[in-house]
Amino acid sequence: MAHSATVRTGNATGGTDARRHHDPAVRGFASDNYAGVHPEILEAIALANGGHQVAYGGDEYTEHLQKVIRSHFGPYSEAFPVFNGTGANVTALQAMTDRWGAVVCAESAHINVDEGGAPERMAGLKLLTVPTPDGKLTPELIDRQAWGWEDEHRAMPQVVSITQNTELGTVYTPDEIRAICEHAHGMGMKVHLDGARIANAAASLDMPMRTFTNTVGVDVLSYGGTKNGMMFGEAVVVLNPDAVRQMKHIRKMSMQLASKMRFVSVQLEALLAKDLWLRNARHANAMARRLAAGVREADGVEILYPVQANAVFARLPHEVSRRLQERYRFYFWDEIAGDVRWMCGFDTQEEDVDGFLQALKEELAR
Repeated sequence: MAHSATVRTGNATGGTDARRHHDPAVRGFASDNYAGVHPEILEAIALANGGHQVAYGGDEYTEHLQKVIRSHFGPYSEAFPVFNGTGANVTALQAMTDRWGAVVCAESAHINVDEGGAPERMAGLKLLTVPTPDGKLTPELIDRQAWGWEDEHRAMPQVVSITQNTELGTVYTPDEIRAICEHAHGMGMKVHLDGARIANAAASLDMPMRTFTNTVGVDVLSYGGTKNGMMFGEAVVVLNPDAVRQMKHIRKMSMQLASKMRFVSVQLEALLAKDLWLRNARHANAMARRLAAGVREADGVEILYPVQANAVFARLPHEVSRRLQERYRFYFWDEIAGDVRWMCGFDTQEEDVDGFLQALKEELAR
């Protein structure tokens, strides 16, 4: 049963009562978006509060964020904070393409499956998708859609978009991304990386983020913070200034320009200035490995993809999943096939994993 504790704020003359509507001890495996906000992020937001700061990105926190971003991605990188991941992707891709342009991506890519058609509807571009066995593009797979530049009857392929780590929880190596970038650039195309879980990929590879982004040729990055402990906010990080046009104007037109931007920027600073981003990602990945190890011991469950970040994809009897969902939140990935996705977050605890594994074994035994 959910707790209903009352949290009192304000003072006796004009305070506001806020009532807690959930049990903070309850955690599931549906999404790392379900997690709350890391305490260090909350402290940073409070730190930025009080007094007046210039609006729309002219504040001290956004200015300092640029130094932090350059420490990770090189001296030519520039961050444009936005509200959310879809906004980051739409803004980035719109700045990288012409009105007649197209983006080659994996069929399973978030921009294709989970953004409500926003890249095509809002950015006015065409997505050219390719089926992949593990969520990862290759130069050969890209070639299935990278053609027809002079054909006025076909949207012009201008950008390759990859996701790191992928929607299937797999992680590109730096060499794999380098091969994609060299191939795309050789055809006059640019490369965008959707980094909604880039921290988890870096933790998995045990490498700095630059080793698989600007160092190997990625032009523009959507940097994800919400899934890694932030309250809200992401950033478009331009690694190659020649790959975009009028980012500031496009961000505004895309309704992603925050007036009180300091409260986005200070979160990104708190995440990236030291090692909070990496600590959170390493913990989430470790919980996914713990979960996968326990699942492998259960009869009747198949793990579908390598567990390389903070996701476990599995196949099990549909009725077992349905009963298990009554005890823990998680989503079907392909309900017809019986495929499910279990996600771990920065706040997932060992006892959460162990409790879920016990529940799974109990439902399999019924």
